[in-house]
Amino acid sequence: MLNKFMKRGHRKSKSESIDNAGVGFGPGNVTVNHASRTTVNSAVANSESQTVTPSPPLNPGGVIEILPFLRDVAVSERPALFLRKLKVCWVQCDFSDTLKGVREKEIKRQTLLELVDFMQSGSCKLNEAMQEELIRMVSVNVFRCLPPAAYENTGSEAATDPEDEEPYLEPSWPHLQIVYEILLRYLVSSETDTKVAKRYIDHVFVLKLLELFDSEDPREREYLKTILHRVYGKFMVHRPFIRKAINNIFYRFIFETERHCGIAELLEILGSIINGFALPMKEEHKLFLSRALIPLHKPKSIAVYHQPLSYCITQFVEKDYKLADTVIRGLLKYWPVTNCQKEVLFLGELEEVLEATQAAEFQRCMIPLFRQIGRCLNSPHFQVAERALYFWNNEHIVSLIAQNRNVILPLIFEALEKNIRGHWNQAVNGLTGNVQRMFREMDAELFEECEREYFEKETKARHLEEQRELTWKRLEAVAAQAQREDMVWVN
Repeated sequence: MLNKFMKRGHRKSKSESIDNAGVGFGPGNVTVNHASRTTVNSAVANSESQTVTPSPPLNPGGVIEILPFLRDVAVSERPALFLRKLKVCWVQCDFSDTLKGVREKEIKRQTLLELVDFMQSGSCKLNEAMQEELIRMVSVNVFRCLPPAAYENTGSEAATDPEDEEPYLEPSWPHLQIVYEILLRYLVSSETDTKVAKRYIDHVFVLKLLELFDSEDPREREYLKTILHRVYGKFMVHRPFIRKAINNIFYRFIFETERHCGIAELLEILGSIINGFALPMKEEHKLFLSRALIPLHKPKSIAVYHQPLSYCITQFVEKDYKLADTVIRGLLKYWPVTNCQKEVLFLGELEEVLEATQAAEFQRCMIPLFRQIGRCLNSPHFQVAERALYFWNNEHIVSLIAQNRNVILPLIFEALEKNIRGHWNQAVNGLTGNVQRMFREMDAELFEECEREYFEKETKARHLEEQRELTWKRLEAVAAQAQREDMVWVN
């Protein structure tokens, strides 16, 4: 019942945010820390100096003062006016009631838009005091306790599946979007001095940004992705820390919660980062592959983030072909047993990895690999069997198979023969026949040998089955005879 009320509340917030597209931010008067939405980097955060942001200034009577436009004052007066406008933007507006504080919301929104235009124009270079207050204003508006996710178990019998629930849209987005735009303009500006900016965009700031990736609002996650990517590119000193913090988010997601809204966005950032890795690859990056990226195939919700995950995995193999064996064995380790849609995703990713695999690495893992492919060929789910048979449409994979046909054909011949004889799907039957013809053309002698061994095995299996049935009949006869002998006749 409580879960239903929460869903209604979320839908109400969504409609309010659409109907009132000019107003902004709800206050965080009540802070509730939810277990599945806490920072995974608490150990790292505790080691950093925590900066306490002061409360927004409250004007007498709760009225926001209207200030002159920055373009209308003298250049020498603009820094002071800029700081005053930042203080105005500290005020947080209440979005629980759309009719409350409409004037203040609009004043704040217009002030934020003016700050964006001012920073974009470059008419006044930001000094250190202005930069510090700017980052403080961003922190006051952006860093907040996220609401409980719609899928969290709140005492009801079953939690809602996040894939089936509409995303919660942040009602304060008209203000939040502009604040994010201000931060992004600050980061991309050529006038921003990295040595000065890193005093304010420190490890604590980065950790709080990463916390926000668990926001249900996809618009916010998209902005966060762009901003974090810019931070990674601009502040080289933060790069190892950012990678470690993202690792910790993945570890918590994989081994504890299996619930996080921003895994796909984080993987998209990592895709660009991996693309820039220098060769030879550091051991740290190889450990990240084996300990974080490969285990990300384990959670049930992999379909949400599989595309960027597959791109990251493929990037590793393309960078260092020797990692192909590690990746393929990792996929086989987490191969799904009962989830057919997940199995189709795995097969697609496996094909991409094999395209970048060299012959030596292929030979190291081909036996367990084609045992699994053989099981996929016989899957009663036609999409799985069909996707596995599509491997033979890839020229590079066919060339690898042809070089090692003496090992591979005996492993999958039985699966191919079973499909020809008994698979219910006609498309699978047709594709299987094409694969058999391909093998016959590669090596007719090997194909005939495998065929002979298969028929011999079938003959032995039938003979054993006949012997088993005969043995059971003898046992039944003996039991019946014993029953008749032990029977007592009464006249």
